[in-house]
Amino acid sequence: MPKFKVLLTDRPWSNWEIEQKILSAADAEIIAAPNGDEATLVDLAQDCDAIGTCWAQVTEAVIKAAPRCRGIARFGIGLDNIAVDTATQLNIPVTYVPDYCVGEVADHTLALILACARNVAFFHARTKMEEYDLSAAPTMRRLSECVLGLVGLGRIGSEVAARARAFGMRTLAHTPSGNPRSSGCEMVSFDELLDRSDFVSLHCPLTPQSRGMFGLPQFQRMQPSAFLINTSRGGVIVTDDLWSALKNNEIAGAALDVFDPEPPDLSQPLYLDPRVIVTPHAAFVSQQSLAELRNRVARQIADMLHARQPEHLVNPQI
Repeated sequence: MPKFKVLLTDRPWSNWEIEQKILSAADAEIIAAPNGDEATLVDLAQDCDAIGTCWAQVTEAVIKAAPRCRGIARFGIGLDNIAVDTATQLNIPVTYVPDYCVGEVADHTLALILACARNVAFFHARTKMEEYDLSAAPTMRRLSECVLGLVGLGRIGSEVAARARAFGMRTLAHTPSGNPRSSGCEMVSFDELLDRSDFVSLHCPLTPQSRGMFGLPQFQRMQPSAFLINTSRGGVIVTDDLWSALKNNEIAGAALDVFDPEPPDLSQPLYLDPRVIVTPHAAFVSQQSLAELRNRVARQIADMLHARQPEHLVNPQI
């Protein structure tokens, strides 16, 4: 009989084989949640010694329902789905993996920028409908004469900047600190970035300060020929305002990989508009990135179960 029980809330991959191998060696069994509803997680957490979560909400109620909990691990970079303050108050360590999938998300961001710039999605959709008409497409511009504005300049934003410059783009960035982080970006105010950018790409975490930071005033400040790219968090954008801006031709288009809520209602007119490219939260995915993520999180959980210091501890003060 294993000594420990580990609640795993959700996954975008097919099985728990990688996690099972590592956690079995740590004398732990996996309790796989059938869904991520709070009531379900509260019930399952009661006799578990650790929690691992991808996108499911590990709320204050879930954490307080787990008196034996020795650690909570996020399968990912952001922490907005974990009540970290509650965990800290209860002396429960929380971990994440802030340095995986950096290349994948940067590549996906550039793919979306190129798709917007070269009308790739537009032409693909039209030719599948047996229309072969170059003149039907929106105007295209030379990428090397375009400006990319990055909102957020962490690991991913810096990698996006490097890739964009390889295409000849000029890069601007805005962060609360104003630190260029050796990225080579020109640091500007938020308003100046919106004024000058042909592409605005979001790479900021979802916090109380960033939630809804892109609403109608921001879209109205952007150039009518500009595109919005989001591979960060859906909650940074006010979705209704984005649709309003597109209807009024206040921006040229958008490419979205993240949504609030997820999955989005794809029957909504925003997602049916040909000026909007949608991918299903796919930016972080590659065979290699998923294997790395799963191995590292399983080892973090094993370390916390056995009172060892895990990597990337969010709340070391405990």
